[in-house]
Amino acid sequence: MLLFPSGAVTGALTPHAASLQAVEWLVRLQAGDCAPEVEQAWRAWRDSDPENELAWQHVEACMARMRSLPASLAHGTLARKPVHAQANAARRQSLKLLALLAVGGGAWLAGGDEQAASWLADYRTGTGELRHLVLADGTRIALNTASSIDVRYDAGQRLVTVRKGEIMVATARDPAGRPFVVQTAHGRLQPVGTRFAVRAGSDATRLGVFEGAVDIQPERAPAAARRLHAGQLASFTSMQVAAAQTLPAGADAWTTGMLVAHDMPLPEFIGELARYRHGRLACDPAIAHLRVSGIYPLADTGQVLDMLTRTLPVDVRQTTRFWVTVVAHRQHP
Repeated sequence: MLLFPSGAVTGALTPHAASLQAVEWLVRLQAGDCAPEVEQAWRAWRDSDPENELAWQHVEACMARMRSLPASLAHGTLARKPVHAQANAARRQSLKLLALLAVGGGAWLAGGDEQAASWLADYRTGTGELRHLVLADGTRIALNTASSIDVRYDAGQRLVTVRKGEIMVATARDPAGRPFVVQTAHGRLQPVGTRFAVRAGSDATRLGVFEGAVDIQPERAPAAARRLHAGQLASFTSMQVAAAQTLPAGADAWTTGMLVAHDMPLPEFIGELARYRHGRLACDPAIAHLRVSGIYPLADTGQVLDMLTRTLPVDVRQTTRFWVTVVAHRQHP
């Protein structure tokens, strides 16, 4: 079963997404060449959803706070036409501060410091988005859906901090001999000339090694350090590393926008698919025994759900457009 993408993932805005879009609209509106069509689109965006209007009002309140800051800081955000590179840099920094205020100042938006760190990360992706980067040393990184990282290269090391989500790393050799390190909330990873994937969750980090080897150093348990080799997969917390497992075939298919399932339990498959959609996607426990195999396009989760109804005894029940449950198929008389 091989499907091909036919469209982009769309969905209802969460407060997080609406707030981030409000900040992005602010950036566009402050551009020196902002066209009337942009302002019309901005007004249409505000009118399209009450959550959008609430997010914009919150950003305006943050702007009012910015106006009370010293002129040297506030100018970068409030000026519409920076006149030189220093002004551009000040504007970018001020917009980051504005985004932080937008996150931290809104009681309606959960997540606090963690959410702010994700918003202000050097690189990030939205839900359903895939992004490929090449860093200054030639290291290649792919960011999966809803992921964010910070990159800090200095004289002593090359450090990538995973704030949220999943990345694939193909390390490059550094002429200066600096070690390459990936940091998550649960510990540090140091590869040995390799290609590997890191998925940072709230309870644990998962590491899959595709080439070479990677050393795992749990944050609070140095004695639990372990090396994973190509073809191995393991999860770790700040205190321990779980037993290594065999890396399943196709585990890196997400880097090309696909999801590969080999006799995967349906609830696990639906859980993976849900990462690429806005809203809620769930599986009825009554059909948890069903299993899925195939290659599916992550860019069109609606098409994938439709295919499930054609190949398994299931239906897709939509309470709302963004509240979806996969349930057992009912025979109609």
